Amino acid sequence: MAERDTEPVVVIGLGRFGSALALELLRRGTEVLGVDNRPKVVQSLVGQLPHVITADSTDIEALRQLGVTEFHRAVVAIGTDIQASILTTSLLSELGIPDIWAKAISAQHGNILNRVGAHHVVAPEHDMGERVAHLLSGRILDYVEVDADFAVIKTKPPRDVVGVPLRESQLRSKWGVTVVAVKPQVALGGRQPAFTYATPDTVLSYGDLILVVGAIDNVERFASAG
Repeated sequence: MAERDTEPVVVIGLGRFGSALALELLRRGTEVLGVDNRPKVVQSLVGQLPHVITADSTDIEALRQLGVTEFHRAVVAIGTDIQASILTTSLLSELGIPDIWAKAISAQHGNILNRVGAHHVVAPEHDMGERVAHLLSGRILDYVEVDADFAVIKTKPPRDVVGVPLRESQLRSKWGVTVVAVKPQVALGGRQPAFTYATPDTVLSYGDLILVVGAIDNVERFASAG
């Protein structure tokens, strides 16, 4: 049996999100079948996606004829047509696709997608808006939410933790966070600075970049302390 990350994926809906996803999967070596009901969209991707077809994904017979039942993974990337998004997800579930990902444009849309058979619901616009809000709000230089209440941030160390080994900085007790990696402002030996794993003996300097993990409220509080 093929490894999961190399198994082919069918991407239904080739707007900005769906086409970008399909092309990135292809770049990573995953075989992709792209499907959209708009001939002009499909034509624009001919030559970029080896397998791209015009079809109505709300027609279960059309899905069968495309061989969708042979795919382990499917992505419903349909954007503004909520009815088509929900019906397509429901049909994929009816066809027994084991791993269905679906794009939602609202919380209500996402709830319905879950109910009709989506195993994973993504909200790219909401997630990106949330990420940008964190970047605009303070000293956070990058932000990745990894769970409902847990995040990884890139920031610079506040003065409280500069100049002492991490084991003495009381990060856990005071802030409830952990520094997992550090990129020094200036690397030794004339090399380009690069992230390395932090250890209890790591001593941070002003200007270093650090990766910090913890509950969202805690990492935000830590970043704003600088």
